Amino acid sequence: MPLHVTDYTWTQTDSTVHISVPLKGATAAGVDIVSTEEYLKVHFPPFLFEAFLFEPVDDDRSSAKVGNGVAVFTLPKKTHKVWEHLMITTGDKETKREIRERALLTQEQKLSAELKQKAEKRQAEKKYALETMMKLEREERDRIQQMKDAEREKTTAELAAWQLRQKQEAQQNQNHQIQQNPGTKLPGNRQTDIRKNNQVHSDAEKKKKIRAQLPPPRTCGNIPVTFTPRVFPTALRESRVPEEEEWLKKQAEARRAMSAELEELEDLTEEERNPDWLKQKGDKCFSNGDYVGAVNAYSLGIRLNRKLPALYSNRAACHLKLRNLHKAVEDSSKALDLLTPAVSANAAARVRASVRRGSAFCQLELYAEGLQDYEAALKIEPHNEELQRDAQIIRDIIQGSAGTQNGTK
Repeated sequence: MPLHVTDYTWTQTDSTVHISVPLKGATAAGVDIVSTEEYLKVHFPPFLFEAFLFEPVDDDRSSAKVGNGVAVFTLPKKTHKVWEHLMITTGDKETKREIRERALLTQEQKLSAELKQKAEKRQAEKKYALETMMKLEREERDRIQQMKDAEREKTTAELAAWQLRQKQEAQQNQNHQIQQNPGTKLPGNRQTDIRKNNQVHSDAEKKKKIRAQLPPPRTCGNIPVTFTPRVFPTALRESRVPEEEEWLKKQAEARRAMSAELEELEDLTEEERNPDWLKQKGDKCFSNGDYVGAVNAYSLGIRLNRKLPALYSNRAACHLKLRNLHKAVEDSSKALDLLTPAVSANAAARVRASVRRGSAFCQLELYAEGLQDYEAALKIEPHNEELQRDAQIIRDIIQGSAGTQNGTK
């Protein structure tokens, strides 16, 4: 149970409320703040400040400053008048619970909108940077192409001039020889051509002989290879093959499943589209005490893939921490539905989901239902001493309640 902060101070004017909450040595990084029009929460484990405001405030213009061991909130009033109290005076737990859940839902929607806006901004910046880079590359390619064209034209002109000079020099030499020896026949190209033709025919005959001496190609074929499809470490005679095969098939389908209904899917990064990465992020937030952040990560993972039981089971643990007991029961039940058929590979996960649902039932004072879940977990791990102790405590509570009722009668 968190320790509630009672030594806070507050002042007000007709238009603004100022609240000062001492942080008792906590750093700014370790403070979790949730603020809406009718609710304010400051959580720095193990301390908690929670205010159900007397009148609505303007959340968009509200501000918070955290530093020097204190958190100072400035909350503009929607209606300019003096409040009789800072918080509502009702003691109805159900009303407070509804306000708290409504505030958490509003906070979650606000965070989703901010994430979407950041993604759109990041996408626009990437698009601008890409267009700029493409423009620079296009200009560079054009410049290089112009240089190549100019160099090619220059080289072509030089080659044509050289060929012309060579032709002129050869013609001049031939004329000069004719003038010096008018009765001498110049060696023509006829003999040279005959020798070349004879050599070509000889090479072709040699190649034909070599091809005739080569052996024919070997025939091709396929060699089938099969393996025993065993994934579980148990011996085949001790295994429940149909159930194990069904579980493996469901896990493979769950890994391939991806919801295409998310409009913002194209704005997510490659990591944010991976339910396993979102599960790891949620686990890290949970270990740091950021249960709302963990719920957001698990919820996005579920929207991407609704067939992974670990996401539902872990989100149930977060709801237990946030006292959202009915949601904890719902997520635990969904996890247990997905953890079928019951095989050794999912035994530990079924124990966790059963215990979380049993704990939620007990906190809702539904001890009989909670005992059923604990006994289901004990059937899987009968030697777990902690489960045995918790189950016995629940039995004692049920027996004590029954004894009290009989004494009353």
